[in-house]
Amino acid sequence: MNRYLLLNIILFIFSVNTIAQVQDSIPVDLAELDTFAIDSVESDSISDEMLELDDAMNEIFSERMDSLFHSWEVQNRFDFDSSEVVFNSFPTNISDSVYMERLRDIEQVVDFSYNKVVKRYIQMYTEKKRDLVEVMLGLSAYYFPIFEETLDKYDMPLEIKYLAIIESALNPTARSRAGANGLWQFMYGTAKNMKLEITSFVDERRDPLKATDAAARYLNRLYDIYGNWHLAIAAYNCGPGNVNRAIRRSGGKTNYWEIYYRLPRETRGYVPAFIAAAYTFEYHKEHNLVQRYPDIPLSVDTVMISDYLHFNQVAAKLDIDKEELRALNPMYRRDVIPGKAKKPYPLVLPNSVILDFVDKDTTIFAFEREKYFPNNTLMDPTSTSYFTPADIKGKDKVVYTVKSGDNVGFISSWFHVRASDLRYWNNIHRDIIRIGQKLAVYVPEGQLAKYEKLNSMSFAEKQASIGKSVKPAAPKKVEPLDPNYVYHTVRRGDTIWDIAKQYAGISSDDIMKLNNLTNDRGLYVGQKLKIKRKG
Repeated sequence: MNRYLLLNIILFIFSVNTIAQVQDSIPVDLAELDTFAIDSVESDSISDEMLELDDAMNEIFSERMDSLFHSWEVQNRFDFDSSEVVFNSFPTNISDSVYMERLRDIEQVVDFSYNKVVKRYIQMYTEKKRDLVEVMLGLSAYYFPIFEETLDKYDMPLEIKYLAIIESALNPTARSRAGANGLWQFMYGTAKNMKLEITSFVDERRDPLKATDAAARYLNRLYDIYGNWHLAIAAYNCGPGNVNRAIRRSGGKTNYWEIYYRLPRETRGYVPAFIAAAYTFEYHKEHNLVQRYPDIPLSVDTVMISDYLHFNQVAAKLDIDKEELRALNPMYRRDVIPGKAKKPYPLVLPNSVILDFVDKDTTIFAFEREKYFPNNTLMDPTSTSYFTPADIKGKDKVVYTVKSGDNVGFISSWFHVRASDLRYWNNIHRDIIRIGQKLAVYVPEGQLAKYEKLNSMSFAEKQASIGKSVKPAAPKKVEPLDPNYVYHTVRRGDTIWDIAKQYAGISSDDIMKLNNLTNDRGLYVGQKLKIKRKG
């Protein structure tokens, strides 16, 4: 028999086998996502009573959301007035029956199961991470219409849109420790196999339209394999190979909750977190969660660019800031659109400037063209005026000492350099810097004295240098301690829920009543909280 005919027959048989017979011989493009070691367990199935709540799972998603909250984009594009203490009450201790009824009332195709793990994630979203959920609610006004249109195109359940909450917290430039990138967290290999373009200038993993289309196609392939959305969603996270092994090791069971402990650790929390995200977005009003909208236009349009174009050229001729262009066009890695007549690229602009762009396009493309594109060619990104590696000549080096309250975004803004350059020059990983750390910053030649002054300026003065004002923090009233009570000193990152866990027999409600609090927003580092009466 012709070996190619034989191969086709084998592939056909593979495609119609039941899920319990799926083997590891999966197309390479379905096996490129993050994979983790499988944890062995004695039981093959799981019940609500058997579910063990793993705090580490919460930490994984909590860290992912915190990375968005502390990013430059969120801190600079959302209104967070640190001097303002807002006391918004919200319901706690909601009964399981209410959660279950609400989940049943959501119109969905994906099964929204409910158990203790799902409840834990709902509480994380609605009680512990309220600020960030309000940010994501605001961002969803921009991204969800894109997701829904694409999901509808492929006749997929629209609730799949909530998967991006788990993947990236709706941060289009999110990057995982393993290298997954964008709203849908594609690894490099998977992205290439899904026909996403990744070059020195363009990364379509960060293009909301292209990445969403690829994610929908990829999830459809996974659903074709498993015929079950829970398993397809799990495979999106850890790869089909890990899901197949979990199915085999459980004796061919295909219920997500029956193979729960056979899955990698992060994936166990993936489906519950997805269900909890759907619940939170559907019922955010019931939890007194209010959308916070970003300081970028939500009404936008797209023009196709058929020639090389730099963001500086657009910003110089239109009433638009370069940072706004970056926020609306996160797929361009060097502020350059490498458009060609045979291969145009999209430029997303606010509706308010679209007509101006059309009217001035010739002037925009001609502005300082030789500077950005000498001889009408793309310059090497490692030797242009807009990207400067640490060892290039023609730049002055400033050594900046990190102060309390600094972060990578602030420092790059003060020195007018890209955050990616600052990370590259100083080998910064995941934006982690420490007080007292010495950072090398490369500034235009001849401007050394100007930028050295930043070392001796206050935070407010540095913000003022880029046109940002800092409102003085309201003085906090210090109440005398009552000697009849046990007190807890609030540390960075504390929540009322975390504090209550440290004291036997004490609930978060007890602490809030004793201290006249209604939520975590009234906490500050160093605060003394009453816990209980002594004796």
